[in-house]
Amino acid sequence: MTTNIPTGLSGKEELVVTPELTAAHYGSGLVEVFATPAMVALMEKTCLLAVLPFLPEGYGTVGTAIHVSHERATPVGMRAWCEAKLVEIDRRRLVFEVVAHDEQGIIGQGRHERFIINTANFMEKVRSQNK
Repeated sequence: MTTNIPTGLSGKEELVVTPELTAAHYGSGLVEVFATPAMVALMEKTCLLAVLPFLPEGYGTVGTAIHVSHERATPVGMRAWCEAKLVEIDRRRLVFEVVAHDEQGIIGQGRHERFIINTANFMEKVRSQNK
């Protein structure tokens, strides 16, 4: 498998915080603000979608590590977005710097690692390990 993923590649994804994306809904807290797991999911999605056009058919990526801070609360109804930049490529390992924002500024930041996989082979291995 060969890819032409350029280091420095960037991506951006955004959303509006809804009640389903709150800590109270996720069970990760008791308050109606953007949940940390939802912010992490936005970060992962941003990284995935940034590299997906560069992967051969039948390939994808899976998240393997994440180290982020969640620095400020975002209320329901506010727009939030993530910007990701690919800073390292080591064969199939991709490392991103991620920064999440809302309309008031930075809400979280850190690093996220993903591995390139052949989706069919990956799922076959998962199924065979769980029989």
